[in-house]
Amino acid sequence: MLSANTKMYAIELVESGPQLELVKAEHVMPEPGDNELLVAIEYVALNHLDAKLARDGFEQWEYPHILGLDAVGTVVKAAKGVFPAKGSRVVFNVCLSQQGMLREYAVIPNHSVSEIPDSVGSETAVTLPNAGMAALLAIEKLQIQQGDTLAINSAQGAVAHFAIQYAKMRGAQVFAFAQKSHHRRLLSLGADFVFDCEQNNICEQVKREVGNGGFDCVLNTQGGASFLQDLQRLRFCGRIVCLNGFGEIPERLLFEKAPNIGVVSVAGAWLANSLCAQQRLCFMGQQLLNDVASGKVKSPEVSLIDFDVSAVRDVLSRLLTQTCQQRPVIKIPHQVD
Repeated sequence: MLSANTKMYAIELVESGPQLELVKAEHVMPEPGDNELLVAIEYVALNHLDAKLARDGFEQWEYPHILGLDAVGTVVKAAKGVFPAKGSRVVFNVCLSQQGMLREYAVIPNHSVSEIPDSVGSETAVTLPNAGMAALLAIEKLQIQQGDTLAINSAQGAVAHFAIQYAKMRGAQVFAFAQKSHHRRLLSLGADFVFDCEQNNICEQVKREVGNGGFDCVLNTQGGASFLQDLQRLRFCGRIVCLNGFGEIPERLLFEKAPNIGVVSVAGAWLANSLCAQQRLCFMGQQLLNDVASGKVKSPEVSLIDFDVSAVRDVLSRLLTQTCQQRPVIKIPHQVD
């Protein structure tokens, strides 16, 4: 049963900006409607996207805004016949335009959650949704087949962690671009070759490994100018997907490469108000959980962070400037009788 207390706490962003102004605020306990679940939030994983948006804002946000897109919790209230039932552990990714999960309780649509197997810990499950779903969508859009060569730029990030493993399952040869400190981890995930992205002779290294033809597929994680660099590494009629958008592509390069271009957006399932896409996120969440439970996929290492304004601000600041070797996960206290 829920505690008799009808109040809860959340950590809010007062307004967007580089100062990352956060406060802890008291809120009224939410009440679930039809086909909704009241979830006691236990863990929230923070992404680079959370940090970027805390700094830059999002046009649909109202302030103060609660951050946090990936969460795990226990269902504490659900209408009769609504699945998952009370007591179930669930993991989910929430709508980017709405209030996030850095709070003790939240109301979640029941079609958007994935039930966590007993063999998967909650702190592990919370690292899977946003990054894992983006990786699955990217691998599908790239139509990776046995023998394809796949290049991943900024491969030290969370999406690449999963993309490397799923690409190898499909028989691809994976080439990762990352700082030297990440090379051992990426090789342990299955990358066939890791380029030091801070070296000046990357072009020569690439030609030495794959020849002049270029890669069959490219996963671009940064967007912007890096997309054009990756496009130049693509073979003629190759396939490239981008996670963060890109600017104008020179006409000469388009004709030279004739690329098949795709964009990956996990948030699009919510922003487009597509029920089918939201349910698909649920199915992908279940796939990620099952693959981790079976040992097919390695989850990222976790660093647990207190539900504290200063601690959360420090994590967001670090995410703006570096790739964390361990995934920052906020442990949220709550009372369930």
